[in-house]
Amino acid sequence: MYGSSGFNNAYHQNNQQPPGEGEKRGGGRGRRGGRRSRNPHGLRVSEFQNPQNTNNDDQKEQKPPPPCTDFDKAYFHSYAHIGIHEEMIKDRVRTETYRAAIMQHQRFIEGKVVMDVGCGTGILSIFCAQAGAKRVYAVDASDIAVQANEVVKANNLAERVIVLHGRVELLFLQDVEIDEEVDVIVSEWMGYMLLYESMLGSVITARDRWLKRGGLILPCNATLYMAPITHPVRYQDSIEFWRNVYGIDMSAMLQLAKQCAFEEPCVETITGENVMTWPHVVKHLDCYTVQLHELESVSTTYKFQSMMRAPLHGFGFWFDVEFSGPENSPANNPTQFPIIGISSNNPVDGIPRKKRSNPNEALVLSTAPEDPPTHWQQTMIYFFDPIEVEQDQIIEGSLTLSQSKENRRFMNIHLKYTSGGRSYVKESVLN
Repeated sequence: MYGSSGFNNAYHQNNQQPPGEGEKRGGGRGRRGGRRSRNPHGLRVSEFQNPQNTNNDDQKEQKPPPPCTDFDKAYFHSYAHIGIHEEMIKDRVRTETYRAAIMQHQRFIEGKVVMDVGCGTGILSIFCAQAGAKRVYAVDASDIAVQANEVVKANNLAERVIVLHGRVELLFLQDVEIDEEVDVIVSEWMGYMLLYESMLGSVITARDRWLKRGGLILPCNATLYMAPITHPVRYQDSIEFWRNVYGIDMSAMLQLAKQCAFEEPCVETITGENVMTWPHVVKHLDCYTVQLHELESVSTTYKFQSMMRAPLHGFGFWFDVEFSGPENSPANNPTQFPIIGISSNNPVDGIPRKKRSNPNEALVLSTAPEDPPTHWQQTMIYFFDPIEVEQDQIIEGSLTLSQSKENRRFMNIHLKYTSGGRSYVKESVLN
């Protein structure tokens, strides 16, 4: 057991997790994500699960998570690069919101045991220690854990912050294990388009294995949104530019330019002026109850009514996460419905609704176009050619997001849309 007196250097390395070769994704960052493996004790996954989150029937159907792949190793290796962590820490909206959330929930943290899933440089773990945590298990599969341990020691917190170098799913396979329940799980697990990188799976594993009944998860829920986007400046800069280049007709480049610029999703910043309708809720996730199988594929149908006459260039995606106490979770308060979005009996999206029952009680980290920018920006799926849309014109279709079978950290996107009597399909991969 890892009592506070049981550690000399507060750092434990999983030698069975060798680094792989890899780089962070061009134009963006990798994420820490989904440390999965099988359970070595001959028990079903359900036997490790917190009974507040699942029922027996669901438990029997769950499968052990897959082992660490070469893709996983490359992914973890990318997080040893300091640039990724610098980008995240310099995102003041992100980092200060997490610090504010930890301090706001100090009564749940003070004198308690905390687990930081995907701790990176250890900054959130240190925030928890500053909030009075008795013990913090800071877990990361990347070699950045070596530096995190040095940061912890430099801040004289080695007796309270215990850095564990390994995948969450492997902690109870090795010589070092967490053999006590934790009161709080904190994690910054969100990737582009919320679900890219599949790190939420690690939080679910930690929750089911270690979180006490009635414990706190920060953030407690997350919501992914989408909306039609018009972005003439972006299209002009990337595509129309080729029609006249220093007086030379280079329109022969147009098709290649469209393919290079818009074949894959783009991570960039837009503003509220680019959004043509009120957003549609693609998926709401309650971190107290969501299960691994729910992350494999997410589908939704949508129906928008344009608020303007403008060219439709594609769809934008963003998310928010909410930090509130466990008493506000549906897992502990089934009569409460804290979210969200568009009524299922309303045939057309586009009516603004209150996102939460009492905004004053919940701290929210938002990546919406109208809010201060974050390093997540927004994720854009552009069409090769814009569609002219009239005011009040209906835009409808369906969307499926699914984990890539080759690499579950990648996301396959299947988008169907109809406008003005014509139907289209766009398929792409966020990788």
